[in-house]
Amino acid sequence: MDQHIQTSAVLADVRYEIRGQLANHAMELEKRGYEIISLNIGNPGVFGFRTPETMRLAMIENLAQAEPYCHQQGIFPAREAVVMQQQDRGVLDVTADEVFIGNGVSELIDLSLRALLNPGDEVLVPSPDYPLWSAAVALNGGKAVHYRCRRENAFVPHAADLEKLVSPRTRAIVIINPNNPSGAVYDHDTLADIVAVAEKHGLVIMGDEIYDQMVYDEAEFVPLATLVKNTVCLTFSGLSKVYRACGYRVGWCVFSGDIDSAREYIHGMELLAALRLCSNVPGQWAVQTALGGFQSIRDLVAPGGRLYQSRQAIVDRVAASDNLTVHKPMGAMYAFVQLAPRFDGVLDDQAFALELLEKYHVLVAPGSSFNTIYTDHFRVTTLPDTDTIDVVFDRIEDCLAQHV
Repeated sequence: MDQHIQTSAVLADVRYEIRGQLANHAMELEKRGYEIISLNIGNPGVFGFRTPETMRLAMIENLAQAEPYCHQQGIFPAREAVVMQQQDRGVLDVTADEVFIGNGVSELIDLSLRALLNPGDEVLVPSPDYPLWSAAVALNGGKAVHYRCRRENAFVPHAADLEKLVSPRTRAIVIINPNNPSGAVYDHDTLADIVAVAEKHGLVIMGDEIYDQMVYDEAEFVPLATLVKNTVCLTFSGLSKVYRACGYRVGWCVFSGDIDSAREYIHGMELLAALRLCSNVPGQWAVQTALGGFQSIRDLVAPGGRLYQSRQAIVDRVAASDNLTVHKPMGAMYAFVQLAPRFDGVLDDQAFALELLEKYHVLVAPGSSFNTIYTDHFRVTTLPDTDTIDVVFDRIEDCLAQHV
């Protein structure tokens, strides 16, 4: 008898096309012998960026201590290192008891939403967003309500737009800064205005700051937790991007702000963390060395550094194009590029990405993958070297020329 096993209905609201059908198609093409330039994921190791040697050594030297399970919130040296970083930034109301180490930020996003949401609760999520946030809200019974980060405002949100979306079911506001996919870096006043909305309505603030030290030119990163006093703030960061250690799967979540009102919430996180026993232990031994050592990311994002030069190469190529525009990314490792108006009704982001992959062997992420209401953007990572970027944009121009 034929049997059709259906998946959970909750998956209908879950999208993660960054590793979806286009990425699978790229793998099929590679199996057939084609060389694909994959720019759909911010994965530094693939592009030759190494984890700092001191971090590797710290992990190796402590392997003997990494064999047993550790505390469900993480090893103490790692959590204490996170506390010290927060205190250096001016967040003084944090102890190791308010820090959770997880298998990357991804796991901690899931745990924090699971501990918070009841069915039908709403979370304000940016558009464009990193789609894991919208997916995790849906998987935990909630509803992602997207607030616009408008292109005409360089993808920086307005607090007034957020407040219009607050309802009796709203539980939290997600802020991704520096932003993925747009590369926007939010100024102090913008963040303070959003915090004021959250404090006024008693909403939890969730700050995704995985790119916290990856800023360029005059952009300044403002730690969200330094602005929050009268509500609960969760700060998410980790080793994956700034320290180029994606495969270590080490992230952290820090509770701050009105800690007293968060005690039950923190206990819920403890319970969920205990149910998965603990996160990857070997990688945790790299945290103290990473946060307390030389911050090599500063050289990479400064003029002349590889990340700075690659970003500039993309900006220059787009500026020279009649087919593309982009707001100069001021942080993170992505550029969110827009197709010129001449392609409206001719080529949307999905069709463009598919044609670019099949005919020109370049993989990008369509902009609509990031929960936008428009379909004329695509995201590329700024990780390749400048020579590769030139090859990529030559192919993009050749692709678009067929439709001019």
